[in-house]
Amino acid sequence: MTAGEPPGTPPAIETRGLTKRFGRQLAVNGIDLAVPRGSVFGFLGPNGSGKTTTIRVLLGLAAATDGHVRVLGRDVPRHLGEVLPRVGALVEGPAFYPFLSGADNLRRLDAADRHAPSATRTARVAQALERVGLSHAAGKRVRAYSLGMKQRLGIANALLAPRELLVLDEPTNGLDPQGTREVRTLVRSLAAGGTTVFVSSHLLAEVEQMCTHVAVMSVGSLVAQGSMDALRRAGRAHVRVVTPDVEVARAELSRLGLMPDGAGSVSGSEAAPAPESGPASGDGVGAALTAPLPDGGPPPEAIVAALVGAGVRVRGFGVEQASLEDRYVALTGEGFDVAQ
Repeated sequence: MTAGEPPGTPPAIETRGLTKRFGRQLAVNGIDLAVPRGSVFGFLGPNGSGKTTTIRVLLGLAAATDGHVRVLGRDVPRHLGEVLPRVGALVEGPAFYPFLSGADNLRRLDAADRHAPSATRTARVAQALERVGLSHAAGKRVRAYSLGMKQRLGIANALLAPRELLVLDEPTNGLDPQGTREVRTLVRSLAAGGTTVFVSSHLLAEVEQMCTHVAVMSVGSLVAQGSMDALRRAGRAHVRVVTPDVEVARAELSRLGLMPDGAGSVSGSEAAPAPESGPASGDGVGAALTAPLPDGGPPPEAIVAALVGAGVRVRGFGVEQASLEDRYVALTGEGFDVAQ
């Protein structure tokens, strides 16, 4: 439940034991998913982890083998006809008629929706194009659109009517940095207006900036879910020491029960300069040592005191919480794209 949400409000998406098999292949393995209303929910996982299959089941595009699904408080697929008009979706990339303009494509798609009022169609199409920054290309044929423009047109299609839930599969795919920033701002504004946004993405940097909650899939199973802050806190913190006395620092950290990783070089801008009264150093800033901080380990001030007491010139020190990338790799053992 998000801030300001009435007590007892059901999640925007809720699954219990959701399972999907394709013959002998188990694509989704009994997952219990809970997406709070008003959240921007990141759905993460490597290729083949079951993300897209789960989304297709949620939208009634595939039938679950077992388990229960509720979307916006209603059972799916039993009440799919009631739920879908309240849901906007962009799944597996947008598809449009290339010989029609962007605006004509949206008008055609809107006309196919029996719930869409024809009297406001032109105004709603113009508004949707404006929200995704495509007003200038409304009359241009889609075959002349870039991949990023087609992606934004797909989001515009999902926004032709007011939506309580927006499901976006890779919404920033093909966008340049400016377009990515615009989509991020758009997603945040939708959530601020009360729309729940469910985002499947492989761009960790975007998820970390955009999302309030996260779920991680691995080999068909849900291995973690919760708020972004809680997921980070669940990872092990690290201490980072910048010093020219690398070997002495390594030995002292080991004595304290902290096992340092390999040292990396740093530039002078990455650590505070030594005080003028301190020992002169012609060897530059030195290197950065990192070491996992175990539960119940020494407090940061005790670590610094021990290092100084051992003669280590500490040019920089910090305790760093686990990043989303750290948690992802720890949970799945998989690499991940962290930049576009």
